[in-house]
Amino acid sequence: MDRILFGDNQFFGVNHMSEEKARQQAMRFQDMEEIMRVLEAARDLGAGGFMCTTHDRIAEVAERMRANPAAWAGFNMYPGMPYAHKYANAVTELGYFDALRKFLPKDGLVDTLLRGSKAIATQDMSAIIGLLIDAEMKMFHGLKTPVVFLQNVVTDLVIGLGAVDAFAAFASHVQKKYGAEPGFITMNVPKLLPLLDEAGVKRPIVCANVNKIGFRMSGGIEGYRKAAETYDPRVIAMSIFASGALSPRDAIEWVLDEPYVQSIVFGASSRGNIETTINLINEKLGEPA
Repeated sequence: MDRILFGDNQFFGVNHMSEEKARQQAMRFQDMEEIMRVLEAARDLGAGGFMCTTHDRIAEVAERMRANPAAWAGFNMYPGMPYAHKYANAVTELGYFDALRKFLPKDGLVDTLLRGSKAIATQDMSAIIGLLIDAEMKMFHGLKTPVVFLQNVVTDLVIGLGAVDAFAAFASHVQKKYGAEPGFITMNVPKLLPLLDEAGVKRPIVCANVNKIGFRMSGGIEGYRKAAETYDPRVIAMSIFASGALSPRDAIEWVLDEPYVQSIVFGASSRGNIETTINLINEKLGEPA
């Protein structure tokens, strides 16, 4: 797993500090060339991979990477799923069958549909989860995806339901079908880790808010530390700047002193901000700029 990951929030108008800035970013990044310029900067400045949703625009990014494999060699994709809005939009625009054709792998479409019908009829949750993962992973074919994440909307719903089997099914399919490690994005690390342990997921990869002031860390900083001591997760820290409440240097120095944090994911819309963040991370890690 790469130590420094680049995120995609800024490309889709997500900014927790400013709605106006989010709107401006959404307008700017309607241009795919702008998205690629920022990604190229992140790659060139030292980010090891791109942690992204399965938004339709990401399919365009993946296509460009496949078209120029030499330029993107060593830069990994870290997809997070599901992205529910795209399914609703596709059904509205295309109808049910054509929406299925869009998202499911072209090879063996009829077989896939038959397997899906059987899975639903028999209430085979593992098979249903496998089909949904395959639909999401279609856009990443031919690219390296060392970790595949379950988005926090689903992860935290499963926590609430206590549906341990769903975590086990997700992990098993990702490992067997894609040779990837399963990852879990959550807003509540202390609640998640015992369930992953029960599901048989050891030393899990978990992406969660981790920052000096405990911003959006359900269970609090001490809760995260105690859970980490018990279950030994590999944590990717996000929201390390606490939506702008912390200075970059202060935020990075604190988060990298947390022993359970193995990686950082951050987003930025300019080369200058990307360079500043990566340089601060490397400085703390004692690595050359």
